[in-house]
Amino acid sequence: MSAGPRMTPLEMLARLVSFDTESQKSNLALVDFVEEYLTAWGVPVVRAPNAAGDKAALFATFGPVQDGGVVLSGHTDVVPVAGQSWTTNPFTLRVADGRAYGRGAVDMKGFCALALALAPDFQAASLRRPVHLLLSYDEETTCLGVADIIARLGRDLPRPGAVIVGEPTDLDVADAHKSIVTYVTTVHGHEAHSSKPALGANAVMAAAELVAELNRIADRMVARGDASGRFDPPYSTVHVGMIGGGTARNILPKSCEFLWEFRGLPDLDLTEIPALFAAKSEEVARERLNRHGPYGRIETVQDASVPGLAPEPGSPAERLAMRLAGRNRTVSVPYATEAGRFQVAGLPTVVCGPGSIDQAHQPDEYITLAALEAGEVFMRGLIRECAAG
Repeated sequence: MSAGPRMTPLEMLARLVSFDTESQKSNLALVDFVEEYLTAWGVPVVRAPNAAGDKAALFATFGPVQDGGVVLSGHTDVVPVAGQSWTTNPFTLRVADGRAYGRGAVDMKGFCALALALAPDFQAASLRRPVHLLLSYDEETTCLGVADIIARLGRDLPRPGAVIVGEPTDLDVADAHKSIVTYVTTVHGHEAHSSKPALGANAVMAAAELVAELNRIADRMVARGDASGRFDPPYSTVHVGMIGGGTARNILPKSCEFLWEFRGLPDLDLTEIPALFAAKSEEVARERLNRHGPYGRIETVQDASVPGLAPEPGSPAERLAMRLAGRNRTVSVPYATEAGRFQVAGLPTVVCGPGSIDQAHQPDEYITLAALEAGEVFMRGLIRECAAG
């Protein structure tokens, strides 16, 4: 059953890359293409739009609609290209020297292209165990684009027995990664002449105390280390990435804003660092901002919280991915993924996909043709395994 010709993984990758799906933009043109393509091959598709209606996730099923299947999870959004020096148009796939160049080629439209290009083979295999393809959005910002579909698994959608998130790991099987939680802190002060500090509150100097506290918290995390010995760096990290405030050198700054994050080992209590920071914020507000009067306040807003992935030795997802990838051990990865959200929902999950994260987010991002070939072998192995029951 087909309304058009088959596509090779490279041809499919070229189509996916051609859609500019930077996270701040809509992914609906790509979603429309994928839905039309899969429907033409007789694959049932469920679309899950976001609240604004400008983005959507897709959940497609190959084989019987029943519990116990395997989810292949990939995101459709990519990081921005603004300010990067690309050799050619980042949204036109360029193949040269054994590599396929384009934004998202490795992170992670390559994985998605493999699953989609093999849709006719999944359909023709008379699968006894279903394989589901989940394409999400906003992974590069909040990892929330997968949440609506996850909430439906086991309700009006089949509950899978294993999830493989196809982020680039060179097909190593990753069973652990850190969490990431991001914040915006705004210190609200009160303007006055710099020669009369008692008439106001200096937001920048108060913010400096808070940044210094984050340095102390970071040092505490370094000293605590990584009991598992699996992560690089071997500790939870704390980082301030941007800061700005004030209007002139001789005016007490009215406000100062800084953006910060922590990336926690899987066993880190996600409330610990925010609690330490909140306690310091109360102290700084009381003793610095408001010591001359009720002049200031400190506001911290959480941007995103992505759970870590904790090892589950011998889980169905781990065993399956290791068989398919031909690996005999698991690894950890330093970046966050959607995998933690699946695990929090009680679904056995690993991260395993073609290509290297080293090429992601860079100008002239690429995936090697060899990595695509290895990924196709992985996918065809999954077809055989699920056809056998």
